[in-house]
Amino acid sequence: MRINSNTLKLAYLLAQYLYTNKRLDLPGIGTFLLDPTVTIEPENSKQRSSITEGISFKNNPAIQDSPELISFISTTSGKMKALAIADLASHLELAHQFLNIGKPFLFDGIGNLVKMRAGEFEFTPGTMITDKIMETGDKEVHGLTRKETVDAKYQAYLATPTMKTPWRKPVIALLIICGIGLAIWGGYTIATRNSESDEALTEAIENTTPLIDTTQATSLLMASNQKTEPTDSYKYVLEVAKERRAFRRFNQLKENQWEVKIETADSVQYKLYMLLPATSDTTRVLDSLTVMTGKKVYIEQN
Repeated sequence: MRINSNTLKLAYLLAQYLYTNKRLDLPGIGTFLLDPTVTIEPENSKQRSSITEGISFKNNPAIQDSPELISFISTTSGKMKALAIADLASHLELAHQFLNIGKPFLFDGIGNLVKMRAGEFEFTPGTMITDKIMETGDKEVHGLTRKETVDAKYQAYLATPTMKTPWRKPVIALLIICGIGLAIWGGYTIATRNSESDEALTEAIENTTPLIDTTQATSLLMASNQKTEPTDSYKYVLEVAKERRAFRRFNQLKENQWEVKIETADSVQYKLYMLLPATSDTTRVLDSLTVMTGKKVYIEQN
């Protein structure tokens, strides 16, 4: 009889080995024996009967691997012996997991095992499965995976279902966008605060700077008027700034009796300047104005 390789499981190979050799040794568990007098009827036979009474079990956890069983699995499944050993070990490991927690484990086509309190196994024979095994020598099997070696009900009992979360990608994308937005907003806020702090500091300095020595400026201007003709003057540029700052500074200097003037060529940059009589000691005048205004003062030719 030939079957589809996708439906073949290691459990069925174990059953086939028992039916053929009348003995199945499983390491760490024991030995299954099939009564030699039991005849397995063909699949389409009307006389087909179960072998419930023909299988027995002997506890023998110390029994070792059977080379004949490994060769049978390798030959029947078409796998290398190393992979056949791994498949058998995986199947027996699953059986021990169930038996150790007091659950019965079904060996398809053989029967159920249950571990008793004394540490021994209690066996209940099952029914043969000739419709689910291959004839000896059939090599259409392309290999068994770990999942194929486990009965569906055991997979459902042990496996943890994987929950798909279709909302995960949109949520991650939303979090990334929010993070970028927060970073931009934070950077803008910090930059704005720094700008306001610098402006406040500048205003504080300007509010105090003109009060350093107003009388000195007045006496300096009077001395200049006495030494030169009013028609001969220099244009001392005090500061070049934007409109808001320029007019605020202009009003501050006016309040301190400075003869300051303001002009602009493009309505963007405004120039604060003073016309003072020409004198031979322009360096001293420049230094004095620079100290009093807190800005670098320079002379511009009219």
